[in-house]
Amino acid sequence: MNRKKRSNHIIIHIILIIGAIGMLLPLFWMLKTSLVSLAESTKIPPTFIPQEFMWSNYSDVINLLPFGKFYINTLLMILFRVLGSVFFSAMAAYAFARIKFPGRNLLFMIVLIQLMVPSQIFIIPQYMLASKLGWLNSIKALIMPGIVSAFGTFLMRQFFMNIPDELEEAAILDGCNRWQIFSKIMLPLTKSGMVSLAIFTALFAWKDLMWPLVVNMSIDKMPLSAGLASLQGQYSTNYPQLMAGSVIAILPMLIIFIVFQKQFIEGIATTGSKN
Repeated sequence: MNRKKRSNHIIIHIILIIGAIGMLLPLFWMLKTSLVSLAESTKIPPTFIPQEFMWSNYSDVINLLPFGKFYINTLLMILFRVLGSVFFSAMAAYAFARIKFPGRNLLFMIVLIQLMVPSQIFIIPQYMLASKLGWLNSIKALIMPGIVSAFGTFLMRQFFMNIPDELEEAAILDGCNRWQIFSKIMLPLTKSGMVSLAIFTALFAWKDLMWPLVVNMSIDKMPLSAGLASLQGQYSTNYPQLMAGSVIAILPMLIIFIVFQKQFIEGIATTGSKN
């Protein structure tokens, strides 16, 4: 039995290693392409090790695009999306998890339906709303769609449902109202959930591409994802510069993931827990 168990463990680890290599291969190829010339990047058969390291690709793409403004726009978009998503999602999740009111299950089902519908369906009504508000080609247009999050409401509801009812009952006996229970008792107990939601919201905002391209036309008002898309031409593309820009763009998110990977895993695990 021990030998069979050891063999199963070896097979599982081999499969996981192959999967990890498969996921890391695109990152390796992006880094490799950012360090070669345009001719070598389109060479067939491709080379896995650069014949000559072209570090100038990074300086060229930095001079070509206003990465400083891209970073500022992206950080502002992430900041306000995170604050709005965490605040509004926490309030809605607390109501769905802890307050009994008529139609609660129906309303929560409507929230869940938004997770099942492709996000592209909401682009036209969101664009019309941004247009009527006069927010086109502005930072406010980038922030608007992420302020309220159906995923955040579902995620935070799972955390609130894991809190024992006795804590809330004790607070009611002590004379606390709903807002005091929510702000002083429930929110501190769901700190890890709010951190998880903030990280996921930041990740979703960082890679958002279609919406910034729809609402903003000025290069100075675009985040990193949309700014990098301008490097892809209609008939030709300088792939080494595009990959160099991509490496510059993903570095902050890689650092955030390395620092907060525990919260990432905890957030995913909690959404699947039984209550």
